[in-house]
Amino acid sequence: MLNGYGEIASIPAYGPAVLRLVVGVVFVAHGAQKLFGVLGGDGLSGTSAAFSQMGLEPAYAFAVVVGALEFGGGLLLLVGALTFFASLALVLVRTGAIWKVHLAHGFFLSDNGYEYNLTLIAALVCLMLAGPGALSIDRNRASHAAAAAAGRARLRWGA
Repeated sequence: MLNGYGEIASIPAYGPAVLRLVVGVVFVAHGAQKLFGVLGGDGLSGTSAAFSQMGLEPAYAFAVVVGALEFGGGLLLLVGALTFFASLALVLVRTGAIWKVHLAHGFFLSDNGYEYNLTLIAALVCLMLAGPGALSIDRNRASHAAAAAAGRARLRWGA
């Protein structure tokens, strides 16, 4: 495996793992706020009221879907399972947030702009492109699949 500098890496990719864990925690926290009303969140009733005010109907259904995608997607990122698909779903959620809420306020977060969401989207796209990194279920499954394929190849060639 190359380490990005053209050299063979002797350790697993911990950079994507750190990114995946931090972004996972962020999404679990945001999903918990929307679904359960913890960590200063308004829960489903407050989230659905906010969605209704933005014109997203049926607001309660959207609140459940967005909260579940954020909470569940964050959990999947934490364990490194289905990283590509969890990241893709979360990119779509954040893109919707930019479109419906933050774009009209400009770039900077201090003005309720889309800066933070754009940063999350960039982190998620990095995970989609680079993979989950070390300490993940996806990486473990991929290495087992590669070993099994190599074993089948050896059997075919009589090695």
